[in-house]
Amino acid sequence: MSYLCSPATAKTASRRRGRRAAACAAVLLSSVTTLFSLGALHAPPAAAATGAPAGQAPAAAQPRSTAHVTSAVLDLDGASREPAVYGEDVPYDTASIIKVDILAALLLQAQDAGRHLTAQERAHAEPMIRHSDNTAANALWRQIGQAPGLETANKRLGLTATKGGPGPKWGLTQTTARDQIQLLRAVFDGGTANAAAGALNEESRTYIHTLMSRVADDQAWGVSAAAGSEWALKNGWLQRNTTGLWDVNSVGRITAGGHHYLVAVLSNGNASMSDGVALVEKTARQALSSASGHNQH
Repeated sequence: MSYLCSPATAKTASRRRGRRAAACAAVLLSSVTTLFSLGALHAPPAAAATGAPAGQAPAAAQPRSTAHVTSAVLDLDGASREPAVYGEDVPYDTASIIKVDILAALLLQAQDAGRHLTAQERAHAEPMIRHSDNTAANALWRQIGQAPGLETANKRLGLTATKGGPGPKWGLTQTTARDQIQLLRAVFDGGTANAAAGALNEESRTYIHTLMSRVADDQAWGVSAAAGSEWALKNGWLQRNTTGLWDVNSVGRITAGGHHYLVAVLSNGNASMSDGVALVEKTARQALSSASGHNQH
């Protein structure tokens, strides 16, 4: 499959509501089921169909929301290189947004070895980003050396508050909204963020950007709700075993009002997947409005 693509445009806006509805309705029937996002457990078909974690019956009633959310926005066309952060910038579990970081670490390792990704590595990378495939993420998580490999790469990329998940559980990596903006800068900002030796080169950045611009239709929700024309993103979600509540996250680059923005929205404690998606999208729009209004003064 070709990796060449053109970014999503405003023509897709009329389909986003349908995509978001489909994403929420189908999420637990896809390859990314509730516990798959932990990168370690595999739910049986019955659990996937009902939305219940493996070995656990469906809850009789929707759990009570205790939702928290933090967002960060950086205007790439503005003078500041510091993001505006809204909410308390505390660590959140990444769920599948960590897949961007996994791919960045893999590409750095390949750069260090003076080689391109192998066909097998690309065959894992594409579904990991475009379809949020967890089997592919498991393979690449092992290949980069799990948490130690991730954290070594993150030091080079300028992330300071991201801690890799234990053992095979990449979905339990913890990160902050500010750190996610730094990661996005390493991918989308070809200037200051990549000036230091050993950062992602142009080919690696383009590769990640291309995949994030071509996520599957059922993944096309989240920070893209604040976009005016084009976007590139990665979403993550998981349901907690102990509470039944949902972590829902979205990170990416969007274009709105002629400016390019990096946006990260992290949330936890959502009563349902659909509630989490709605909160993330509302927060992305509010954060962009606040950031763009501030930049006008």
